[in-house]
Amino acid sequence: MQIKTFEEAIKRIKELEKENSALKEENKKLRSRYFGGRKKHNEAWMASYNDFATKYENGMSIVEIVSEGEISRRTAYRYLAYYRQIMKK
Repeated sequence: MQIKTFEEAIKRIKELEKENSALKEENKKLRSRYFGGRKKHNEAWMASYNDFATKYENGMSIVEIVSEGEISRRTAYRYLAYYRQIMKK
């Protein structure tokens, strides 16, 4: 785009400022997203934990539960710790 007059330059500057403002808003939204961390104890977590607890109470070992592939070994041990904590109360 060839700018030949002062008015064209001012018009182009306003367009760029508007575009820059929109990009800043988008950047702000993208930076505020949160991807990591453990999931809260929502319905999906409770369903997974209850499935683990049922299998564990029926005599399955941690290795057997993990080998089914639904949860990781680390998650199984977290569930086990949570299970033991609840059983103490």
